[in-house]
Amino acid sequence: MNKVVLIGRLTKDPELKFTPGTGAAVATFTIAVDRRFSKDGQREADFIPIVVWGKQAESTANYMSKGKLIGISGRIQTRSYDAKDGTKRYVTEVIAEEVQFLEWGNGNRPAGSSFNVNNSDEFGRTQGFNEEAYGQDITPVDDGDIPF
Repeated sequence: MNKVVLIGRLTKDPELKFTPGTGAAVATFTIAVDRRFSKDGQREADFIPIVVWGKQAESTANYMSKGKLIGISGRIQTRSYDAKDGTKRYVTEVIAEEVQFLEWGNGNRPAGSSFNVNNSDEFGRTQGFNEEAYGQDITPVDDGDIPF
């Protein structure tokens, strides 16, 4: 099983690119994830590279920026390539399957609210994202009020 869930802050604005040929959107960024324990009272963090594809990539690049809190669910992937100087380089990154904006826009969102840009329903079918239908007016739903 290869599953990772992270919550952290973006270290810089996401970089959005489009693949040659197919034009698929891909966003790359790094998040700083606080460690649970610290040495000598000093906070420590790990810096995790993230890759997001498709509509999620476009939404992330449009709505998230440096310092914002983000939740990522995905898988770890490793790859290697030959650098220009002839050395072999190894890369470990998280390929995001679900992205949640825990802080976004000009101000912070209230605690417990998030903006889920996973473009699939509970059955894994892809759904379209209608930005105009949602935007800043999203109202968080308290699951405790649902009778089932």
